[in-house]
Amino acid sequence: MWAASCLASCCAACACDACRTVVSGISRRSARIAYCTVFALSLIVAYILREVAAPLMEKMPWINYFHQTPDKEWFQTDAVLRVSLGNFLFFTILAVLMIGVKNQKDPRDSLHHGGWMMKIICWCLLVLLMFFLPNEIISLYEATSKFGAGLFLFVQVVLLLDFVHGWNDKWVGYNEQFWYTALFVVSLICYLATFSFSAVLFHWFTPSGQDCGLNTFFIVTTLMFAFIFAIVALHPAVNGSILPASVISLYCMYLCYNGLASEPRDYQCNGLHKHSQAVSTTSLTTGLLTTVLSVVYSAVRAGSSTTLLSPPSSPRAGGGRPLLPLDKAADEEEKEKAKPVTYSYTFFHIIFSLASMYSAMLLTGWSASVGESGKLIDVGWSSVWVRIVTGWATAALYLWSLVAPVLFPDREF
Repeated sequence: MWAASCLASCCAACACDACRTVVSGISRRSARIAYCTVFALSLIVAYILREVAAPLMEKMPWINYFHQTPDKEWFQTDAVLRVSLGNFLFFTILAVLMIGVKNQKDPRDSLHHGGWMMKIICWCLLVLLMFFLPNEIISLYEATSKFGAGLFLFVQVVLLLDFVHGWNDKWVGYNEQFWYTALFVVSLICYLATFSFSAVLFHWFTPSGQDCGLNTFFIVTTLMFAFIFAIVALHPAVNGSILPASVISLYCMYLCYNGLASEPRDYQCNGLHKHSQAVSTTSLTTGLLTTVLSVVYSAVRAGSSTTLLSPPSSPRAGGGRPLLPLDKAADEEEKEKAKPVTYSYTFFHIIFSLASMYSAMLLTGWSASVGESGKLIDVGWSSVWVRIVTGWATAALYLWSLVAPVLFPDREF
């Protein structure tokens, strides 16, 4: 007994030392990766509790105060939303604390990049505390999450447009025949992939002998967007490029596929999953992995996008520093000044807050309602329309980015 106690103490001490080593090894450069890791951990915790926490939650009187105990799926939904709320509060608090940070001399800069042991403890306490909140608060968060998740998708679209235009400008800026050829080749590949993808969607989601007019409408509309993008981008008045048009066309077709794949399993036009009535572990894992990658992409773009994220004093936004200092004294004085931050810490954390809401909607199918007994639906018409409307919003934003400079030549876009 004594030996087992000593062994347990040694294991605990080693675990604590390992945690301290990992936490102390998080540098300024790897802080963003650490935040992405925390978010990924929240998804794993939510998924695990979704599967195992229902029996325990049924015994909590402040959660299960109904005259008739709800189905198991209700408690699964509730567990996911409570973990998501804790994660949302964690990143929202950090976002509020980071408002106004403009240079690295600000003490809050160290808070953003350091203090990881304290952050992990706070995150765990927040998630645990959520399981002691009344159902009314969770119900309010569930309703709010639908809007927050939609806003997260919108931010991703804006970042994608910024990335594609930046990619095109960089290659065109080389002003060499090789890069112009590369632009044409990549654009051609994207368009071939778009049209090939649409043919696959017609095969999967418009089976013969079935009335699948809605699916046909979704696919044909997306194809029309691809043609409209090319026509508008190549119009002499717009002076656009075919590369962004091809990439956005492929992305819209991908969103169309996501929407059609989210149709109910028993829907006659869903040929992809017509023989499967439940979401497989592989499908759900793929969805979670896609969410993590989407958030990582958004977070990384937070350090490079000049459209939304870089504060006016950051190096990417100009900074006003002279190219050639007048003398060494002035140069030394400039070095002593605090370096400006390279991205908005507040917006960085807001991305994770919105992503927390989006992940909750992913795990609950966008349609679960806390306070009512009902089965957890991982797919459904809410998921379909969210993804389809996101594709339409992407098309509208891209077309606006092309025509806005022509309609308002005196304004800077």
